[in-house]
Amino acid sequence: MPELPEVNTVRFGFEQTALQLKIITVEVYDDKIIRNASQQEFVDALQGETFIDTYRQGKYFFAILSSGLEILFHLGMTGDLVYYFDSSEQPKYERFRLQFENSMYLGYDDLRKFSNILLINDRQKYLSAIQLGPDALSISLKDFSAIFKNRKKSLKAILMDQRLVAGVGNLYADEICYQAQLHPASVAGALQKSHLQRVHRLMQNILNEACEQDAYYKVYPDNWFWKWRDEKKGCIEGKGLIKKIKIGGRTTYFVEGYQKLIDYPTNYYR
Repeated sequence: MPELPEVNTVRFGFEQTALQLKIITVEVYDDKIIRNASQQEFVDALQGETFIDTYRQGKYFFAILSSGLEILFHLGMTGDLVYYFDSSEQPKYERFRLQFENSMYLGYDDLRKFSNILLINDRQKYLSAIQLGPDALSISLKDFSAIFKNRKKSLKAILMDQRLVAGVGNLYADEICYQAQLHPASVAGALQKSHLQRVHRLMQNILNEACEQDAYYKVYPDNWFWKWRDEKKGCIEGKGLIKKIKIGGRTTYFVEGYQKLIDYPTNYYR
């Protein structure tokens, strides 16, 4: 599932390529991923319009039309936007495509069809309805710290709960915990102020760095856990063994001993 940096990269590409161009034609080949409109309603909403701006919150990317309507691109597992001029370059799993006044096509490619493409006429109402939390790059330390107060869920579960903070998924949650030197199963409410300051700072630093690198994993810093996140690699010299567990049903990697497990005192549970 794409996380905040991947979605931000898609948004940036869209802004550099598709804004301020009139949509001439709309062709829909498979309307199953358009969740709240018929094929004809989707065509009618876009044809003749222009994308004038974008908005992103967490993993949710909205393209804003001149009419005031917005298109939500929630990419799912395999959704992507593809730009091309020659029809011979049409993506294999293209579900719909737009053609702009400059003859460029924007194709929506999705192998597994887990995407959610929605027509939105009130973004704030929609975000409230799905209870999406504040964006991980904009949430303040004060608001971030308040999320953890008195919670018995794990640190990683909190980071990945999109209702609390939006944008962090499985891979980046492991990276944040590793760089913070905190075990991902640490109890959220037991974390001290200094822990939360560290996690908040690292979360935003890591996500910003990933965005700056266009979410291209191969150029991430060598000291990131990303390149070691595999128990088959054995250990990280001077730090410890790489271990794999399940937290909240998600595969989780950490370095034993290097990442401290924070919990309430033993007598807390009596």
